[in-house]
Amino acid sequence: MRPALGLIEFRSIARGIMTCDFMMKKAPVELLEATPTCPGKYIVVIGGLVAPVESSMEVGLQIGGDQIVDHLLIPNIHEGVFPAIRGTAEVEKLVSLGVIETFSIASCIIAADAAAKAANITLVEIRLARGLGGKAFVTLTGELYSVEAALGAATDAIEESGMLTMTTIIPAPHESLSSVII
Repeated sequence: MRPALGLIEFRSIARGIMTCDFMMKKAPVELLEATPTCPGKYIVVIGGLVAPVESSMEVGLQIGGDQIVDHLLIPNIHEGVFPAIRGTAEVEKLVSLGVIETFSIASCIIAADAAAKAANITLVEIRLARGLGGKAFVTLTGELYSVEAALGAATDAIEESGMLTMTTIIPAPHESLSSVII
């Protein structure tokens, strides 16, 4: 069984920090991100086994209250999501490059998970709103047909939410682009 991922986005930095403390004390989960984001928001991203993540998220939603902008809980998340969020995914070469840009952090993670589950691709990075005006994006690589399938699944997963900004595929990225993406 794959681990779960939970995320809460706050409109208050102070409430976000306080809630993070409560969430970490509630259950044995891994803190993946706890940071201010643009424009003046705060996110807490946790991972771990499903039951502890659910328990931690429950207390987080309770403490966060009216300062919560959005949240998500994905049980059985694709294992490639965690290293992509941390920026530690191991990628030797970009074969084809896919980019999914979203208006929200939660929708980006949902799209990345759907993409990784749908096709044989590698998630390169999931960038969560820092320096992006509240947007988020994910980069992924694989054979062209796999990247196309992955972007199709990601689009299907978040299209109804209205949070998809844009997707693009670069079939054979120039090596200079590879050096800044990887």
